[in-house]
Amino acid sequence: MASSESQRKEARRNWKVIFAALTFVVLAVGPLRAPAQQSPPPAAPTAVAPSGNTAQAGESAPPGKTTTIRATVELVNVPVTATSKRGQRVIDLSMDEVMVFEDGVEQKITHFERETRTPLRIGLILDTSNSARSRLSYEKDAAQQFVDLILANGGTGTQVFLETFDASSSIIQDFTNDPDVLSDKIQELKSGGGKALYDAIYFACREKMLKTGPREEVRRILIIVSDGLDVQSQHTLDQAVSMARMAETMIFTVGTAAYGYANPGDKLLEDLSTETGGYPSFPLRNAPGTDLGSGSLSHNQIGETSQNKGLGADTGALSAERLANLVEALEAIGRDLSEQYLISYKPLRDAMDGTYRSIKVETTRRGVALRWKPGYFATPQ
Repeated sequence: MASSESQRKEARRNWKVIFAALTFVVLAVGPLRAPAQQSPPPAAPTAVAPSGNTAQAGESAPPGKTTTIRATVELVNVPVTATSKRGQRVIDLSMDEVMVFEDGVEQKITHFERETRTPLRIGLILDTSNSARSRLSYEKDAAQQFVDLILANGGTGTQVFLETFDASSSIIQDFTNDPDVLSDKIQELKSGGGKALYDAIYFACREKMLKTGPREEVRRILIIVSDGLDVQSQHTLDQAVSMARMAETMIFTVGTAAYGYANPGDKLLEDLSTETGGYPSFPLRNAPGTDLGSGSLSHNQIGETSQNKGLGADTGALSAERLANLVEALEAIGRDLSEQYLISYKPLRDAMDGTYRSIKVETTRRGVALRWKPGYFATPQ
């Protein structure tokens, strides 16, 4: 009995010691709590401000202050054609012989080469108005031969679209590098009524040329075969030129008025070309040969002979040489495009502020004439 009582006393002492220890732990640690929620992930590092200073953690940006992204003009490409006094291409210029100016300020040329690689985007625009009816067959054959020439090497990336105009403009064939497709479309053309040349140019530049991709990756060209007259466009000559400049498109014109006729459209064709960096051609201005077998017959030039009447000189119709002259004019444009120089520079004034920048190119070599893209708008495309 004594032993059992002693054991019970010893057990009570042990429980008191355990309880005292537990009480001490609870008082020291505090009451039990539910598990804490997971802390949010640390904030991402603060971006470096344009000035190079780093915002401190926990600081907020000053009210109303936002980061400004400054867009700049990275590179300006300028196609340039060099010719001698006789009109022959000059293909051996060096960079040291050429200077380029933007708004009168000389720029540093960063790239100079004879242009052979940059793909062309060409719009071939044919006049199908009533006034073109008598010569449309010649124009179609000449256009077909030009297409065959310019697309002979399908690996260049060059593409052509076909547009016609009379009272309105129509895209007959979208950009393609298939000469057979274009030739079929050309041969199907027929004359219509009206004449809206400026609208056709405006539409081609806005709807096609502006959407051909980055301007530094292609050269944009319009070739217009027409007598240059316009009687019902909604746009003016100045608006057509402005849109061509916006699209950085060079315009080459081929006048089709017969020799011996006063044609006010010739001056308009000259303005369209020279204001956009191209040039005008008037292949039908050649006088007829003495054998009546070459050149162009003019109104009442020879008189009422059977030969003259058969050739239709009383209406300004041309001899068989007419087609050859048109073909030569278009082929000359094709050669011009394959023998241009490409000059590139990073403009000193490089902000894309939407302004028009005029370009001038000069050479120190005597007896060489240059043609170039006259300028560009400093806007992103």
